[in-house]
Amino acid sequence: MENVAFSTLTDLAGGLRRGDYSSRELTGLYLERIGRLDGKLHAYVDVYNDAALKLADAADLRRRSGLPISPLNGIPIALKDLCEIEGHLTTAGSACWLRRKSTVTSTVVERLLAAGMVVLGKTHMVEFAFGGWGTNPLCGTPWNPWDTATHRVPGGSSSGSGVAVAAGLAPAAIGSDTGGSVRIPSSANGITGLKTTFGLISLYGVVPLSTTLDSIGPMTRSAEDAALLTVAMTGPDPRDPGTFAAPKLDLSDVLGPLPDMRGARIAVLPEKQFPQAVDTDVARVWTETIAVLRKLGAAVEERAVPFDFHQLMERNGRLIAAEAYAYHRAYIEDAELPVGKWVRDRVLAGKAVSAADYIAARDDRRRTAAAFAEWMRDCDALLTPTLPVPAPPVDHVDEMATPLAAFTRAGNYLGACGLSLPAGFSAGGLPIGMQLMGAPFTEPTLLRIGRAFQAATDWHKRQPDLSAFAAA
Repeated sequence: MENVAFSTLTDLAGGLRRGDYSSRELTGLYLERIGRLDGKLHAYVDVYNDAALKLADAADLRRRSGLPISPLNGIPIALKDLCEIEGHLTTAGSACWLRRKSTVTSTVVERLLAAGMVVLGKTHMVEFAFGGWGTNPLCGTPWNPWDTATHRVPGGSSSGSGVAVAAGLAPAAIGSDTGGSVRIPSSANGITGLKTTFGLISLYGVVPLSTTLDSIGPMTRSAEDAALLTVAMTGPDPRDPGTFAAPKLDLSDVLGPLPDMRGARIAVLPEKQFPQAVDTDVARVWTETIAVLRKLGAAVEERAVPFDFHQLMERNGRLIAAEAYAYHRAYIEDAELPVGKWVRDRVLAGKAVSAADYIAARDDRRRTAAAFAEWMRDCDALLTPTLPVPAPPVDHVDEMATPLAAFTRAGNYLGACGLSLPAGFSAGGLPIGMQLMGAPFTEPTLLRIGRAFQAATDWHKRQPDLSAFAAA
C-alpha cells in the first residue's frame, strides 16, 4: 500500500471500485503516514483521525449499497486551515487564533463532503494567508519534502497543502490563491495546482485575505485530478453572490479521451518581459517545456504582452494589503497579540491606502483585466515559469521581498485562471513548475493542455525520498 499513497485520485477511485482496498484501509494508510512523517514535515495543524475513519466507513457503506455514488466517494483530502468547519478550530495560520472555533461550514467543505470525500484534517499555512515563501515563525514552517537535509521553503501561502500532497500525506488538498498561493507551493513541491477564476468556487466560509482577489483551487498530483475536484466544488451559491456570474464549466472532454493539442495556440512570455531574471535550471526547463508542447502539435509562439508583470504584481499587492487591513484592523495593531512581525507589517501597509487610491486601484484592475481578456482572444494560454527559482533554504529568505510571486500575482490582478504543472528538476533535485495562464473561466482549456503535457512527461509522477524522515 505504500506506493498507493502517491496515486492519483483517478487511480484511487479505480482501486476502490475494483475492491483493491476499502476507503477505511485507504484512509488508514494516509493517517499512518501522517503519524509517522508529519512530526518532521509539519504539514498538518489538525488531524481528524476518528472523524476521518467514520467518514471512510460511511463511504464504504454507500459503495456497498449499490446506489449511484460520486467518483470521489471514499477518497481522502486535506483542507487549508482557512476553510471553516462548524465546531472545529480554524486558525488561518495565526497563533492568536489557536482557540478560534468556526460557527459555519464553508461551501467548499460542504460540497466535498457531499461528494463523499474523507477529510483527513487541516493543513498549516502562512499566517492570514499573507506571504509567498510559506514561512510561519509562530506556528511553524512546513518542510519541503524534496530535501530532507536542508529545510527549504514550501511556498505559500498554502504551504501545508503543498507538502501534504507532495509527501504522500494526502492524495489531494485544497488551497487558496490571492497572488499565487496555490501555484507557488505547487511548483515548489512538484505537484499540480489550479488557480480558479474568481467566482467559479464559492468563498463562503473561507477566511478572506482579499475579497476582490481570493480564489479557491485544488492541489493535486495531476491535471485530471484538478478537474475532478473543480467539478465537485463549482456552482452558484446564494451565500456568495460572486458565484452568480460564473458560467457552468464543461470539463467532460478533460476527463474523457486524451486531448489533441493540434490547433492549440500557446503564447510564450518573451524573456525580455520576465519580471525578474530566472535561475539557469528554470530557463532550461522553460525551453524543454516549449519543445514538448510543440511536439504535441501546439502552435507555441513568443508574443509580447501589453502589461508589465512587475507593475501588476505591485498593484495586486496594494489591493491585498488594503483589503487585508480592512478585515483585520480591529486587532492587528495590538502588540500583545502573537502576530508574526512580517505579516503584521504587510497588513498594516494597507492602512496607508486611502479610499480614493483604493477606488482608483479597483477601477484600474477592471480596465486591465478587460484588456487582458481581449488580448487572450487570439490564444488559448500564456506560458510562463511559475517561480523564478527553485525552493531556497528557509534561512535564506528575505521577508521584505516577494520574488516567488513575480510570475503569479499578475494572474489574480488580471482576473485570469492559472495552472502550475511539474515540468522538471534543478541540478540539485528540486522541482520546477511551469505556469499556463488563461482568460477568465477557461479552466477547461488549461486543464486539457495540462493533461496532454502530463501524458507526454512523467514529472508529476516523481516522488521525494523520505527514507531519512521515516528512519527518524
